Amino acid sequence: MPVKTFESLNTNTDVTTTRTLLHESIPLTGTIVSGTYGQETSEDNIKNYTHGMFQSVYDYPYLSSSSNHIFDISMGYHSDSPFSASTSEQNAKKINLYTEFAQILLGYTGSTNTVEIFEGDLNFGDDDNQMLSCFFLNMSRLITKDQIKKGTVALTCATGSWRTAFSSPADATTSTSGAVMVLTDASASDTGGTSTVAAGGEYGVLYRRYGEAGSFTYSGLTADSEAGVGLVFYQAGIVVLSSSVFDSVAPPQVGASAGAFYRQHSDGFLQSISGAFTGSSISQSCDALRHRLSNVTFNNTTEINSTIYFCRAPHNKFNYSTNPTYITGSKIRVKNTSADTPVAYITTIGLYNASNELMAVAKVSEPIKKDPTNEVTLRVRLDF
Repeated sequence: MPVKTFESLNTNTDVTTTRTLLHESIPLTGTIVSGTYGQETSEDNIKNYTHGMFQSVYDYPYLSSSSNHIFDISMGYHSDSPFSASTSEQNAKKINLYTEFAQILLGYTGSTNTVEIFEGDLNFGDDDNQMLSCFFLNMSRLITKDQIKKGTVALTCATGSWRTAFSSPADATTSTSGAVMVLTDASASDTGGTSTVAAGGEYGVLYRRYGEAGSFTYSGLTADSEAGVGLVFYQAGIVVLSSSVFDSVAPPQVGASAGAFYRQHSDGFLQSISGAFTGSSISQSCDALRHRLSNVTFNNTTEINSTIYFCRAPHNKFNYSTNPTYITGSKIRVKNTSADTPVAYITTIGLYNASNELMAVAKVSEPIKKDPTNEVTLRVRLDF
């Protein structure tokens, strides 16, 4: 594009910036998380690792080139948790996992730089409502994009027994709260209901709700009268879920066909939530959680930052072209007589730096006629 003269941009009047947030609804059905691609321990879309510290969930068998990583599941507990004991399976790894998540998401406190403890409220420094044993759902960047939108997270979980997780069987003592609950951060929004003091960015609290979506009944008298049972870290894309959510799951019943939070695959031994945290491996406890997830939904956020340049062509400029084909025989092609006004057609806009080096090129959808009788302002937007 031959250019001999340049029109300078006034940074005060010709350049502006904008920020746009785009949201996409992400529904993760329980059939993908558990049951679509095989039975327990042999699901082709669930990847376990030799280190045994977490498992990954894919939307398709993970060996396929078409599969996409959705999220990782792990669990752990604090060293002060009643689950912590030398006899607990993978005790050191479970403590290390809890500490690592707390260190990254919450940070340190005190002169001794003690790692903070997860709490089911917006003030993790008051040591109230501590969550000493937790599940961790680490969503992939593929689905969270830049962050999770506040107030859109909902996890539908089952509180029934292992074999009939989503119903209340007659042969087992089940939770009085109902077989299905929804954990939601509905109290969080862009204007409140979150905390920004954590090292891992903004976070909101998950509360229990029972019943159909849109007509939830609270487990407390009001939406905020109960303690939270989990946290959502929006920028990090991590959900922290307290194991206390499943404390009401019926304990194993001798001779019953149902009951228990988890059944170990090896010998069919039934376990409560505490038994699963202490007597099962991390991968097995993750299997138990996946078995109880019906739906995980949220809206992601993509942040688009734009710089807009208003390229102005005044009436007395850009009426000629420096393109060699503009003239023939020393005459302008688009003029029939010498008295005709010059005419040019704008097809391309070039943005140059201070050294007159071409940095960006924009094309118009169709040529724009330019002559001394009109002025043209072209709006060029760069997204990044």
